[in-house]
Amino acid sequence: MNKIEIMQRIREVGIVPVIRAQTSDEAMRAIDAIMAGGVSVLEVTMTVPGAVRVIEDVAKRYGADVLIGAGTVLDAETARTVILAGAQFVISPSTNLDMIACCHRYGVPVMPGALTPTEVVAAWEAGADAVKVFPAGALGGASYIKALKAPLPQIELVPTGGVSLKTAADFIKAGAMALGVGADLVDTKALAEGNAQLITERARQFVEIVKEARGAE
Repeated sequence: MNKIEIMQRIREVGIVPVIRAQTSDEAMRAIDAIMAGGVSVLEVTMTVPGAVRVIEDVAKRYGADVLIGAGTVLDAETARTVILAGAQFVISPSTNLDMIACCHRYGVPVMPGALTPTEVVAAWEAGADAVKVFPAGALGGASYIKALKAPLPQIELVPTGGVSLKTAADFIKAGAMALGVGADLVDTKALAEGNAQLITERARQFVEIVKEARGAE
């Protein structure tokens, strides 16, 4: 897939689960549960032990059925490593110019993190394909995304932090391209208790919420 196709698929799915886990095995179980719930876009964060290997394993296991990205990428060296491991997009909580340049070099979509209007515009001007607004819940949640989109309609925003089953619809209606969803979907407590089905069900709920919210636009 080329960059345009990758961004279009992220937009269509509308959900980017943020995989954080204590072990690589836990991460894989979370990924399997999310995929079973109909979400085929995944962000494996670099905080997961053996994250690069997890990305490689997911790419091998699911092939074209999954769009696998790397998250919490803070520098160009890490970006290059995850891209070579199979990451199809790269996400960061901050804006690092060398990291963005590396992604451009490999033709991989990059979503650096920003919060304020100045930071969002700076990330966009630096070459962001979309901007991760993080932590989105810190400055008003969906209302803040709506306020940003008013003067900046050309910038694609992916709010992360503060996105839940209760707030997801509002974020989509506010103009978010997609939603970065962490603990409200990737419930490590449920995994530890052997209840992966809970994650699968939540994934299905998020898919339905995005679909309904877009239909109401």
